[in-house]
Amino acid sequence: MKQCRRCGSSERILSPRLGYCAACIRGNFAEVWPAIEAYHHQSRRSFRLPVTPPREPEGKRCTLCFHSCSMAEGGVGYCGARRVEGGRLRGGGPSGAGLSYYEDPLPTNCVADWFCPGGTGRGYPAYACREGPERGFVNLAVFYHACNFNCLFCQNWSFKEATFRRGRVSAEKLARAVTPLTACICYFGGDPTPQLPHALAAARLARARARQAGRRLRICWETNGAMQEAWLKPLVESSLANGGVIKFDLKAFSEEMHLALCGVSNQQTLKNFARLAERVGERPEVPLLTASTLMVPGYVDLEEIHGLARYLARLNPEIPYSLLAFYPQFCLPDLPVTSRDFALQARQTALDAGVRHVNVGNVHLLR
Repeated sequence: MKQCRRCGSSERILSPRLGYCAACIRGNFAEVWPAIEAYHHQSRRSFRLPVTPPREPEGKRCTLCFHSCSMAEGGVGYCGARRVEGGRLRGGGPSGAGLSYYEDPLPTNCVADWFCPGGTGRGYPAYACREGPERGFVNLAVFYHACNFNCLFCQNWSFKEATFRRGRVSAEKLARAVTPLTACICYFGGDPTPQLPHALAAARLARARARQAGRRLRICWETNGAMQEAWLKPLVESSLANGGVIKFDLKAFSEEMHLALCGVSNQQTLKNFARLAERVGERPEVPLLTASTLMVPGYVDLEEIHGLARYLARLNPEIPYSLLAFYPQFCLPDLPVTSRDFALQARQTALDAGVRHVNVGNVHLLR
């Protein structure tokens, strides 16, 4: 029976596995969190990942993301990519990172394809290889096998099975995968944050070679945005001059809902997004920053969409916003696919909140 364990409601869409409805999560979080937290811990143990960020008093501290994991010898960070071996922090540096990559013909199903140079030719000739969609060119899609969130609805959860594999790709090898037909590199995952030094090093190498050959090469990012603030500047520098787009996945607005769905707070993500929004005006031809939200039925509801959209509009109403259809995956397989009616309502809600450019993505999934 699909009833909330707290209020007994069966009228709202909810996941029996998660156990609680959105209203109880937002309004009675302290009461429902212990059971939800236990579900997160269970999901992480399945992949041998730490259930909480390590806090060893005398450990080595990671400075990549907001967790600031402190690990003892032999310890592993919350993301699974960072570890301490021989008294040194290892994993995710230029010498090697856990990832896979492939060429994706343009235009592709990218969060930003409805406005980016690859999908539209926007910014030609400075940032695009041709007027209109860059047909005949490819995106080098780089998928990092680690993440510092624990999203129960993860649409790409199978990366967790590869997190501890020993095979690593150096930044040099990844840069060599760029060909004359590569118009852009997109880092995603998982999330690139736990292996940012590797991604930035590969981007520098690839960009340098592209410049020498007189070719364009954009650097794009899809991230949860929860890196430490010091990494925002190199992130922007990697994309600003070449027409690349930084895409933040804003998963929920209320911290309670974000904790319930992702296992972690959204405060660093929102703070970082606000900082990057200050730089949007530096490149008006192609938006530097965009946001996306997965419309998880019953949880990322109109209240969450309105909160996020209002937040975006107050920062800069011109920032493009994508609402993405959900497909049941990972630990929430008992939810339905996003409905077409809800997607249309969500788009109108975002527009009414003041965001001027709102797109619905993954429309092929809508029911």
